[in-house]
This record gives sequence, structure tokens and C-alpha cells, in this order.
Amino acid sequence: MQSLIPYVLVFIGGGIGSGLRLGVTRLAFHLTGAGFPLGTLTVNVVGSFVMGALAGLFAMKAVPEPLRMLLMTGILGGFTTFSAFSLDFATLYERGELGLAALYLVASVALSVGALFAGLVLMRHVTA
Repeated sequence: MQSLIPYVLVFIGGGIGSGLRLGVTRLAFHLTGAGFPLGTLTVNVVGSFVMGALAGLFAMKAVPEPLRMLLMTGILGGFTTFSAFSLDFATLYERGELGLAALYLVASVALSVGALFAGLVLMRHVTA
């Protein structure tokens, strides 16, 4: 039974993260419409920042493995979604909106990786 605990934590966290992702994407759609996948971009950037911040914090502070699994694999795994990113890119591309597709591709990758490093740097300074 003990071996099922990580799966239960990831399952619960994934549901929380997916619900949060739905809320962000719906809000972005409501605010900006369907012309650009701002919701998914926002989720990927924010999720990458939080992942970096947690990874930086957990590297310096002893945190129980179940908490790591709940937060990083569960909640953030459900919240961030590069599969949706790929679908959004393909949709823009197939619509013939090559400029928007290229902008979305570059912005998603550059901002998400940059946000992850920002989270790492922030936690290194906060916990130093």
C-alpha cells in the first residue's frame, strides 16, 4: 500500500494543476480571444518559473520526497503543458499564420527557459 502513495499524490496534484491550467486558459481566451494561444504561453512561462523556484529551493533545503512529488510532478506536471503548446503551434501553422506560429514557438521556449533560470536565481538569493 505504501508504494501507491506517490501515485496518489501525483494524481491529486495533477488534477489540481490541470484545473488551474483550465482556469488560466479560459481567462486568457475571455480577455484576448482565440487569435493567439496566450493562455498556454502564460501557463508554460509561469509554470517554468515556479518549477525553477522550487528546484532551487529544494536543492538547498531538505524537503520530503512526497511533497516534491505532489508539487513538481503532480501540480506543475498538470499545470504546464507542452503538449498543448505543440497543438497550438500546429494549429497556427496549419492556418497559414506562419509569423504568429514562429513568434509563439520562440516566445514559448525562450520565455519558459528564461523563467526557469529566473526562479533558480531567485531561490539561490532568497535562501543564501
